Parts: sequence; structure tokens; C-alpha cells
Amino acid sequence: MKTSRSEFHDIRGIRHHVRLWGEADRPKLFLLHGWMDVSASFQFLVDAFKRNWLVIAPDWRGFGLSDWTREGYWFQDYYADLDALLGIYSPDAPANIVGHSMGGNISCTYAGIRPERVQKLISLEGFGTRRSRPGMAPARYERWLNELREPPALRPYVSFDAVAERLRRNNPRLTADQAHFLAQHWARKSDNPADNGNIVLRFDPRHKIVNPILNHVDELIACWQRVTCPVLWVVSNEVDKRSWRKDSPTELDERKSAFRDLREILLEDCGHMMHHDQPERLAAIIETFLLRD
Repeated sequence: MKTSRSEFHDIRGIRHHVRLWGEADRPKLFLLHGWMDVSASFQFLVDAFKRNWLVIAPDWRGFGLSDWTREGYWFQDYYADLDALLGIYSPDAPANIVGHSMGGNISCTYAGIRPERVQKLISLEGFGTRRSRPGMAPARYERWLNELREPPALRPYVSFDAVAERLRRNNPRLTADQAHFLAQHWARKSDNPADNGNIVLRFDPRHKIVNPILNHVDELIACWQRVTCPVLWVVSNEVDKRSWRKDSPTELDERKSAFRDLREILLEDCGHMMHHDQPERLAAIIETFLLRD
């Protein structure tokens, strides 16, 4: 198992944790995790890389070892956090970015906001949010107000073994060793007396509060149309790619055609957490795309 190290940076008033693998003089590769995940989740993928990279993987605000916020969580903040992180780790050159799920959504849109900052982009299972209609707004606002009044909570666990058990229930493909490794990074021993010393997840439960702002896919598409770098979309064979996020085939084609240079690969025998299920095959796909002319 390749050894990682941690760095911390104050970014826009939030202490961010960044996990790094590899030496500083190696080619840089940014790995961006998804919702309710952490940077250490990429360990198996990093272990499978053949080339020696400097892998840079932040914990998004409110996840892992990064600080929580009082104001809630908004996609605009993730774009700004990524912009600041690239300014720290790749100030003079466009970056190679791999984003999983939410991390893929963030990086695809960012690549259209600042196209000159991204060299190549790989999105794993992230292809924008679900479409919305204006008529959904009243119920969304009402749900948001209700959840602010009674915020969601994450239940504690009696042990790290119990966390590992949950992970394997969610994804039966995980080995026992993988699940126990992830549990140590997903969770920690609580320092809150009310938790009776139990194990709690390293996520701010306010991530589960619904966003009151409706998703506007047309705005995302406008950003994607500005992306200049080659883009690779890797999707699991267990996800019906023809109805991505409830899209019709025509609507999905609208998403794809927004990118001027988009390639697509269907990865078989894996679920949404493809970097856990097929790390060797995924690593080969990533490195082939990044290293080709």
C-alpha cells in the first residue's frame, strides 16, 4: 500500500485537508472525491497506478479531515475551493483532474468556468445533476425550511468494525480488508460526551439538508460548452447511461454534445464506487487517457 501524507491549508476561511501520494517532482494528478466520501477512498486506485504521480486529493469542506461550515454547503463554494487548491498546487500549469461523482460534477463545471486551468479531465460517474422544473420550487423550499428546523443527524456506531460492516452492506464487492481500511478514514472516535465514546462518521450531517436552489442543467451545459480540454466520462455498466439522472436519450445526448472533445467508456462489473470495485482496470483507463497524445 502506497503511503500518503497530509497537508492543511486555510482556504476561504476553512481549514482544508489535502492528502498526497508521491514525490513533489513527479507529474501532478488531482483526485476529487464524491459526496459522503473522503480523499483516502482513492487509496486502492493510487496503489494500482503504474506511473509515479504526485497525487493530490483534497477532502471537500465538511468531509474527512477538513473543517465544517456554519453556513451550509453550496456548489459555488466547491468551485472556489478547487480554484484555490489549483492555485496552491499547480499555479503555473493546467491540471490533470479525475473527479468521482460529485467531484466529477464539480470538475466538469469548473473546466468550463476556467478552461485554461484544466489540461485533461476524467469524470467517474459524474455528469451533472438531475433536471428540475420551476414547479418543484415550493416543495423544495418547504423541505429546506423543515430540515433547518430539525437538522438530520448521523447515527453513531459501536465500533470501527460496525462501520466496516455497513460499508460492505452498501457495497458487497468490498473485501474485509478494504472495508476496514475505509472505516478508519470514514469515521473517528467521538469526543462528544453525548455519544458515549462511540464511533461517528467524519461528515457534517448538514450535507444531507436539501439544497433550496433548484438544479439548472441548462446552466451546467452552458459551462460545459466552454470546456476546451479532452474529457473522458467513465460510467458503470450497472447504471443505465441512457437515462442518466432520469434523462431521456435525447436529453442525455444534449449533455454529451456540450463537450467539444468527449470520450466515453463503460466499465463493467462495478457499481457507482468503481474506484473500489475495479481499481486496476480503472487505473489503466485513467493512465491511458492521460498519457496519450
